[in-house]
Amino acid sequence: MNLEKLISHLEETHAKLKLSLPHRLRPYYKNLNLENIRGALIYGQRGVGKTTFLLSISREKPFLYFSADHPFLLTFPLYEVVQKIFSHGYEGVIIDEVHYAKDWSLHLKALYDDYPHHYIWASGSSSLLLKMGVADLSRRFVQTRLPLLSFRDYIYLTSEIFVPPVEFFNFQKDHLELVRKVNILKFFREYISSGTRPIFVEGEYCKRIQGIIEKSIFYDIPSLMPQLQSNYLRLMYAVFGYLIGSPVPTINITKLCNSWHIGKEKLYHLLSLLEALELFKIVRKKGDKSVLSKGAKMFINDPSVYHCYRGEPGSAREAFVVYSLSEKYEVFASSKEGEYDYMVNNIKLEVGGRKKEHKGADFVISDDLEIPVKNRIPLWLLGMLW
Repeated sequence: MNLEKLISHLEETHAKLKLSLPHRLRPYYKNLNLENIRGALIYGQRGVGKTTFLLSISREKPFLYFSADHPFLLTFPLYEVVQKIFSHGYEGVIIDEVHYAKDWSLHLKALYDDYPHHYIWASGSSSLLLKMGVADLSRRFVQTRLPLLSFRDYIYLTSEIFVPPVEFFNFQKDHLELVRKVNILKFFREYISSGTRPIFVEGEYCKRIQGIIEKSIFYDIPSLMPQLQSNYLRLMYAVFGYLIGSPVPTINITKLCNSWHIGKEKLYHLLSLLEALELFKIVRKKGDKSVLSKGAKMFINDPSVYHCYRGEPGSAREAFVVYSLSEKYEVFASSKEGEYDYMVNNIKLEVGGRKKEHKGADFVISDDLEIPVKNRIPLWLLGMLW
C-alpha cells in the first residue's frame, strides 16, 4: 500500500469511528480543553477513554485521526505519514497510541517545528513511555492526564444524571439528593467492582482488566527496559498478586529479595516503575521523600482490580479511598497507626465499615453508609471529587 492509498484508508476508518461514538461522554472530558493548543500529549492508563475523547473533539475539526499501532503504518516513518496528511489539506492530526511509532518523539518534534500552523495531538496508553519522550518535547507539547472514571462519571454514563464535582468536606445538596433518585449503594457497588474504566460498556469487564494488567507488565515495562530479565517481570506480577490477596497492604522486601535472588535497590526500582505506570500506589508517611521506598502502604491503583481477582475487601476499600483522594489532594499514611489511617490537609481519617470507631481521627470514611452522619462520611462520596 502506498501513502496515497493509506491516507484514503485512514479517512474511511476515521469516518466510521466517529459514527460509532457513544451518545454519552464522560463529564470529565470538559476539563480537557485543547483549544488553541498546537501540540498536546494525552496520557493515562489503558481503557480510560483516551481514544473516545480524541475522536469526540475531532468531529468538528479539519483533523485526521489515526492510531500508530495500525499494521499499515508500521512500514512508513511517522513524519512522512503526517506530512502526506497535511498535503491533503488537513489542519491537524490526532495520533493515538503514538508510542508504537519508531522514534516517535523525534518525529513529533520535527513536525511541530516544520509545520507551525498545524495541530499535532497525540496519546498513548503507556504514560511512562510518553513522559520519557516528553524530555525532548516539553517546550512544545502540553501534557494532559486522563484519570480513571470517577463515580460521578459512572453515574452519568449509566443513568444520565449529572452532578457537579464536590470539594472534600463540602458536600452539596445535589450530591445528597442522589440518594433519593437512585439506589446509591447499589450503583456504587457496581462502579467499584466493574466500572472504574468505560470499557464496562463492552462487557466482560474483568477479563478486559486482566488483559490490561498483563499487557502493562509484560509489554509496557519491557518496552521501557528491553534488557530487563523475564524473571523480574514475573516477580512484579507475583507482587501484584500478593497485594491483591493480602489483608496487610505492604510487602516484605527482604523475603522477596531472598526468594527471587534480587538486590534491594533493583526491587525498589521495579516498584517505582509500577508506580510510574500507575499500576501501584505507594502511600508514604509525611516527610518520607525517599525514591527507594516501599512506603507505609502499597495498593493496586485501580480498586476494581481487587474485585476482578477476588481480592481482600478491606484492602480494596482503602485502595479506593487513596485513589479517590489522590486525584485532588496529597495523601499521607498515618504516623500513629493506632490513632488514624491517613492524613489529608492535616485532617486525620479512619477508614472502615459502618460501625468503625473513630480512634483519634477527625472523620471516619464508612462503607455501606448512604449519607453523612456527624463526622462519618460515606465512602461513595469520595468518588464525586473529580
